[in-house]
Amino acid sequence: MRTRHGLAMAAVLLSLAPRNVNVKTREIEYRQDGTVLQGFVAWDDAARGKRPGVLVVHEWWGHNEHARNQARRLAEAGYVGFALDMFGKGKVTTHPQEAQAFVSEVTKDPAVLAARFNAALEQLKRDPHVDPRRIAAIGYCFGGAVVLDMARAGADLAAVVTFHGALATKTPAQPGKVKARVLVLAGDADPFVPPEQVEAFRQEMRAAGARFEVVTFPGAKHGFTNPDAGKFGMDALAYNADADRESWAALLKLFKDVWGA
Repeated sequence: MRTRHGLAMAAVLLSLAPRNVNVKTREIEYRQDGTVLQGFVAWDDAARGKRPGVLVVHEWWGHNEHARNQARRLAEAGYVGFALDMFGKGKVTTHPQEAQAFVSEVTKDPAVLAARFNAALEQLKRDPHVDPRRIAAIGYCFGGAVVLDMARAGADLAAVVTFHGALATKTPAQPGKVKARVLVLAGDADPFVPPEQVEAFRQEMRAAGARFEVVTFPGAKHGFTNPDAGKFGMDALAYNADADRESWAALLKLFKDVWGA
């Protein structure tokens, strides 16, 4: 048992060892049915060959620096991160009422929501650094609900990860429909994702036969990955460094399980 433990620790230490990373980024404009959208792509230019691509769906604040930072973190980990845009170029805010208006506008027609996600997906698949057969999607807050709904609809994704995202739905997954591995990362002090919503989600995924995992973080409120969460004037929001770090480690573990790297 000691030998096995030693080998496991050695593997962890090797995975944490510094490597030559040269993160490059670029901004792009793309469209969905006439709506101009903004994208932000990050990749490790020191790496060779095609690698998995990961879509990043922003919080309800819009395509902001938080979303871009997640794309950079993905690049540092060896993936290509694409921070997409669900609202339209320039629709970014720090005001809850305006954010709610953005969400209401894009969610009033589920077809538009799916079309904007798929427009970004096609952009990512065409990136020269990306293996289009290995694609995942992650989302935060509003974005977490978006990626979960894409998984429920049977999107051809290897994995879907949601950070402090809403879990309730009007269109629960049907048996055999979910193709992606699903990882839910939630704060147990998040009033927007109460325990009964988490349990209902578990029951939904079990009934659908999905491969899923739910991880909750003690004391973590809504927005626990966003260092600016406490600046928005909402008591329900707070950054939690431990939950941020541990949830990211859980994401990397899932990707390693799915892709072996």
